[in-house]
Amino acid sequence: MEVATGGLRGWMRRTTGKWLPRRGTLDAGEVVLSQRRVFILPTRAGIGFAVLLLVLLIGSINYTLGLGFALTFLALSCALVDMVFTYRNLAHLALQQGRVPAVFAGQEARFELHVANRTGLARYGVWIDFSDASRKGEARHVTDIAAHGSASVLLGVPTGARGWLQPARVVLSTRFPLGLFRAWSYWRPAARALVYPRPEEGAPPLPVSGNAVGSGRAGISLTMRDDFAGVRSYQAGDSPRQLAWRQIARLDPALGGQLVTKHFEGGVGDELLLDFAQLPPQLDLELRLSRMTRWVLDAEQRALPYAFRLGAIHYDAGNGAAHQAACLRALALYGSQEAP
Repeated sequence: MEVATGGLRGWMRRTTGKWLPRRGTLDAGEVVLSQRRVFILPTRAGIGFAVLLLVLLIGSINYTLGLGFALTFLALSCALVDMVFTYRNLAHLALQQGRVPAVFAGQEARFELHVANRTGLARYGVWIDFSDASRKGEARHVTDIAAHGSASVLLGVPTGARGWLQPARVVLSTRFPLGLFRAWSYWRPAARALVYPRPEEGAPPLPVSGNAVGSGRAGISLTMRDDFAGVRSYQAGDSPRQLAWRQIARLDPALGGQLVTKHFEGGVGDELLLDFAQLPPQLDLELRLSRMTRWVLDAEQRALPYAFRLGAIHYDAGNGAAHQAACLRALALYGSQEAP
């Protein structure tokens, strides 16, 4: 008996393994929902409808009602047609992952998913969400896809820790048209979101030349070069010494005048160095990473060239979107195997 039971279990594993995708595998590239990926079962309404058909059939047999038999088999035919249409409403859809922008810890990571319908059959009431959200209740996103059309869905996932965020698998389901059956399919796209450390609130001022990184009391003493290049509009954080008072005196604020700042070629004379090793060692690791993140954002906001040092990673002084992304990526992956 035990041998027979073990053989039956092995046969079930081999059979289901051919039809169901493995839990740990990721779907890279485009995925088409073939018949092996679409599952269908009756809903609660479908089970109640089946019980009603059984009662009608028993009553028709008991009282030999010809109209009762006709009504029973007509309703059964409608249920079978509904099962076919429910399956067709989900089958042969093409799925592909979209862009996943990086976010800061505490924000919501948004995964973009594209669903294409290359058939001549329009699809209605397709629910899409992550499996962990679907367990808590009804899926949050529903879409209709026209024949030979496509649709895009943004799925949000809350974040709490830095690093790579791998979401749960995506569940696509439908109960169209009558709701007697539910067809669903699983999709696990090879998409992940990079989560940066949360910027520290109330962080100390930016350090200069790395001399006061750990003190938390040093401000920015920037020495300007003598190569004057002109004036520009005032930006938050500009030193009062840089204000062009002569030009400001000629402007009437009532006529739309605004503060202007002197602009020198070459920027600042002192180098702004963000060095992780100079931070107070008694601070928590995540707090130090959060402070470095805040300093990177502040330096970018003020357009100050800054050098970056985090362990073995060292970036020369610079600024811009690429420089900021490289620094924030290093902070997000610090201590992980995928650290740059």
